[in-house]
Amino acid sequence: MPAVELPFETASWGHRILALVIDWFASNLVVVAILGPSGWSTSRGSGFYAMGVFVVESAFFMALLGGSFGQLATRLRVIRVDGSRRPLTLLRALARQVLVCLVIPPIVFRPDGRGLHDLACGSATVPLVVLRLPGPQRG
Repeated sequence: MPAVELPFETASWGHRILALVIDWFASNLVVVAILGPSGWSTSRGSGFYAMGVFVVESAFFMALLGGSFGQLATRLRVIRVDGSRRPLTLLRALARQVLVCLVIPPIVFRPDGRGLHDLACGSATVPLVVLRLPGPQRG
């Protein structure tokens, strides 16, 4: 998908990192609730389980509500850059979150703040206030 110039500002890196920390903490809490504290601390796979919970949780919330648990808590949203400002489809949200887990796509980014994961999925992470600005609204 070709890069599109955005008519709005994307979210700050500080907000994005805070949202990711909240998501990771919440994902680990889910794994602790399932495995128990001793199972979580002794299991070699607990980190991978937490990553799986992160991908599923964040993709589901992103498609349904416009952002992961951490993004919602920090008043961020992930929107399409096609002008509709709607949440991503579940498939695009899932692909985006898998790319986030690969680490490199989010740290290779354009001057407007969108990483390779956003470019691949046609998305942008924005503060909630951007969604209230007037602009073209399509279907």
